[in-house]
Amino acid sequence: MSKKVRLGIIGLGQQGGTYAKFITDGMVPNMVIGANCDTDPAKKELAASRYPEAPFYDDYIAMLESGDVDAIVTCVPHYLHPEMGIESLKRNIHALVEKPAGVYTKQVKELNEFAASKPELSFGIMFNQRNNPLYKKLKEIVDNGEIGAIRRTNWIITNWWRPQGYYNSSEWRATWGGEGGGVLVNQAPHQLDLWQWICGVPKSVYSKVAYGFRRDIAVEDEVTAVVDYGNGATGVFVTATHDLVGTDRFEILGDQGKIVVENSKTATVTRLVKPERELSDGMDMDDVRKLFMGELKAEDYYTTEVIEFESAWGGQHAGVLENFAANILDGTPLLAPGSDGIKGVRLANAIHLSSWTGREVSLDFDEEEYMRELNKRISEEGKFAERS
Repeated sequence: MSKKVRLGIIGLGQQGGTYAKFITDGMVPNMVIGANCDTDPAKKELAASRYPEAPFYDDYIAMLESGDVDAIVTCVPHYLHPEMGIESLKRNIHALVEKPAGVYTKQVKELNEFAASKPELSFGIMFNQRNNPLYKKLKEIVDNGEIGAIRRTNWIITNWWRPQGYYNSSEWRATWGGEGGGVLVNQAPHQLDLWQWICGVPKSVYSKVAYGFRRDIAVEDEVTAVVDYGNGATGVFVTATHDLVGTDRFEILGDQGKIVVENSKTATVTRLVKPERELSDGMDMDDVRKLFMGELKAEDYYTTEVIEFESAWGGQHAGVLENFAANILDGTPLLAPGSDGIKGVRLANAIHLSSWTGREVSLDFDEEEYMRELNKRISEEGKFAERS
């Protein structure tokens, strides 16, 4: 293999075209476009004009078997990610799948198990937010115990506003059979991943989800989920696509501090000088009065730090591509191993299943029950075949 990885881009739409531009603009120095693939005939002409040196295929299997690519990225509808990942790895082609890794855990498990049988190949997922310096720093703070044990988490992420025209733009969009869901599988997978990556995987979830609440669609456009971490700690996740102004606020409360993130850009980190219970037990009512009256110094109890990073547009995605290529070339550890993709899918599945059944659902839920409920909705749509 050369010192640059030859990437096969499967799906030359908005996302695939963006990655191609990153590579041709030199933002991914250890990668070149090996080939492009799309089933849309119009993309062939576009590829010929923009990437004349890269072969074009309308069949991704033919591209995998051409010898033109060392690795692929899957910029296709969600259901296809596991299938294409497996077919690539079968042919000893490294695989980078887009988020989400799939629509349901059963298919993502198959991908993970096959990838595990090919440990010599690189298998990653495009969790570009894990390459966001702000969230990398916050994970470090939490992992180091700087705010103590987590007691509560909250994420309100409603800045996904989408008009009806967006949903009408494609037959497969916002359908159970074509897309596999709404805001949870399309807009919010990065936050579901970051939430569990930083705060840990919950034990169970109870959700209230609205389907076609403010848009003429079958899938979810409003979600409120409450999770239980199993040790008394809880979390809340709220997301929607009908809030024109939108909010992005993430809070993590620990027993020795707190993190508040606004707009995924600025984090205010408070670190208590002692665990909160020790401070509580050491105060009498006179101390409380003095604290509330401002007679005691706040710094005697906690410190506050504001963290903010500049993050150039495209830099996070390009960084994941560069890291993936480096993993292939010299074994550099992956920022986002592909096997991690199942965690966010499992959380989204559990949120759906809880809302469908009206009960609290364990993250170790019955996958066959989930498939029955999903296929019931696909059948009612009457647009796509049921899934297995």
